[in-house]
Amino acid sequence: HVQLVESGGGSVQAGGSLSLSCAVSGYTSSFNRMGWFRQAPGKEREGVAAIYPGGGSPDYSDSVKGRFTISLDNDKNTVYLQMNSLKPEDTAMYYCAARAAYTRGMWNGYNFWGQGTQVTVS
Repeated sequence: HVQLVESGGGSVQAGGSLSLSCAVSGYTSSFNRMGWFRQAPGKEREGVAAIYPGGGSPDYSDSVKGRFTISLDNDKNTVYLQMNSLKPEDTAMYYCAARAAYTRGMWNGYNFWGQGTQVTVS
């Protein structure tokens, strides 16, 4: 049974930084792709950043490109999201997700989800 547990959310002022972590009970190297998503109140969930555990360049949404960095440690089975230059519009519940097999579209086909961690930027 795969579990993803996020941590590191909190409240920060605009321009500040936060670092999120996602501990995976399984082996991150066994997944096709790991990603971070977010959902703000009244809005649809959106993909933020994604990475292939096997290597390759990560992908980012246009709204966070240049400010957020996704990384992964296969030895620790943990995915990270470093968020810099935070803006009030980054306020949302952030979710870690894992995709077991390839699916067309960088934000599609995620099978496993964490419970989320709240990020509030004021």
